[in-house]
Amino acid sequence: MSAISVGQAVILGVVEGVTEFLPVSSTGHLKITEGLMGIPVTDDSVVGFTAVIQVGAIAAVLVYFFKDIVRIVRAWGRGLADKEERYHHDYQFAWWVIFATIPIVVVGLAAKPLIEGPLASLWVVAGSLIVGSGVMWAADQMGRHKRGEDDTGFKDAMLVGCSQILALLFPGFSRSGATMSTALMLDLDRVAATRLSFFLGIPALTGAGLYELKDAVGAGVDPVPLLVGTAVSFVVAYASIAWLLKFVARHSFNAFVIYRIVIGLLLFGLLGTGVLSA
Repeated sequence: MSAISVGQAVILGVVEGVTEFLPVSSTGHLKITEGLMGIPVTDDSVVGFTAVIQVGAIAAVLVYFFKDIVRIVRAWGRGLADKEERYHHDYQFAWWVIFATIPIVVVGLAAKPLIEGPLASLWVVAGSLIVGSGVMWAADQMGRHKRGEDDTGFKDAMLVGCSQILALLFPGFSRSGATMSTALMLDLDRVAATRLSFFLGIPALTGAGLYELKDAVGAGVDPVPLLVGTAVSFVVAYASIAWLLKFVARHSFNAFVIYRIVIGLLLFGLLGTGVLSA
C-alpha cells in the first residue's frame, strides 16, 4: 500500500512543479514537505513516488520547448545524413547536450550508495541550500551577462552540464541553481543561462525519472495518487517555467538567494529542535 494519499499527492505535485526548475532545490522542498506531513520519507514507495512525479515536471519542459526541441532534433538528424549541415549551431548543440549529460550519468551510477545514503541527510540539504546561495549570488554579481544563447559553445555546455553533479552529490544545492550559476560565471545573460539549464536538464531528469519508475511500481505505489501527483506537477511546472523566463529577463537572482538562505536556516531550526528527522 502507498504511504501517500491523494490529498498529499496534490500538495507534493504542487511543490515539485513549483520548485523543480526554480533554483531553490526541489529535493529539499519535497523532503521538508513530506516530513511536515508525517510521510515516511525512507519508505520505498515514497522514494519512488517523489522520483516519478518529477516526470510530470519534465513533460512540462518538453511541451513548453516543443518547437525548440523539434528544431534541434531535426538539425541533428540532417547533420547525421548531410556533412554540410554539421556546421549548423543546432546540430552541434544537440551533440553538446548528449556529451554534457555523460558526466552526471557516470557519477550518478558510481556514487549511488553515497547519494542514497549519507548524502541524503537533511543536514546536507540545509547546508547546501545556504552554500549554494552564496555561489549563486557571487555568480550573478561577477557575470557580465553579455552572451546570448547563440554564443554558447561546447565548453559552456560541458561546464554547465558537469555542474549538475553538485546537485546530485549535495541535494539542496539545486540542479537549476548549479547550472544557472555556472552559466552566469561564463558571462551568459540570465535568460540564456536559464534556457541552457532547461535543455541540459531534459535528458538527465528524464533518465532519472524512467530509471526510478520500475522501482516505484515494484514498491507498491498506489497508481491513483501517483497519477494525480504527476498531473499536478505537469500543470504547475509549465506555469513555473513561463514565469521564471519572464522573471529572469528583468530581475537578478537575489530573490532566490534570500529565499534559499531563509529555507536553509528554517530547516536547520526544524532539525535542531527535532521537528524533522534528518
